[in-house]
Amino acid sequence: MIFQHWGATPEEINGHVIGDDICTHARVICTRSISLKAPPHEVFPWIRQMGFGRAGWYSYDFIDNLGRKSAASIEQKWQDVHTGSLVPGGPIQFVAALVDAPHSFVLQIGTHTTSSARLCFTLAYDLRPQGEGTRLVTRMRARVGLPGGKLIERVLLGPGDGVMLRKQLLTLAQRVHNQ
Repeated sequence: MIFQHWGATPEEINGHVIGDDICTHARVICTRSISLKAPPHEVFPWIRQMGFGRAGWYSYDFIDNLGRKSAASIEQKWQDVHTGSLVPGGPIQFVAALVDAPHSFVLQIGTHTTSSARLCFTLAYDLRPQGEGTRLVTRMRARVGLPGGKLIERVLLGPGDGVMLRKQLLTLAQRVHNQ
C-alpha cells in the first residue's frame, strides 16, 4: 500500500500509538512519522486547529479544503478543541476522541470499536519529545463494515490517506520550522 509506513521506524510501526484501543478491529493500519525541529508544545497547536473551515488539513487543499489554503499561522480562535469536540471534516464529522496537549490528539469517525461497526476510523497524532524537537508519529486505523468494505479500505482509503497524510506531515514540518 502506497505510503503505508512513510517515515516510520520499525519500532513505531510495531509499537503502540495513542488511540490504538479505539478502533480495535481495524483491517487497515498505517503508521507515518516525521521529525520536527520544535518541541511538542510548539507543534501541538498546529494539530489542534485542523479541520475543514478552520485551519484546513495542511495537505492538498484543492481536495480536502475546497481550494481554501490551509493556515500558515497558529490562530487562537481554533485552539478550543478538547476531548469530545466536533471537528469538521467537510462532508464528514470527526470527534476529537482524545486531546491531551501537548502529547496526543486522536480524531475518530464512528463510535463503535467492534467488528460489526459500519465504519470505524481513527487518526492519531502522537507527539514524542526527541532531543529539542518532536517525533510526530501518526497512525490511521480503519474498518469499513459495509458491502465492498475491504475493497474501499485497500483501494481507496489506505492509499488515499497515505498520499494526503504524507503531504500533511511535510507541510506541518515546513510551518513549524518557519514559525
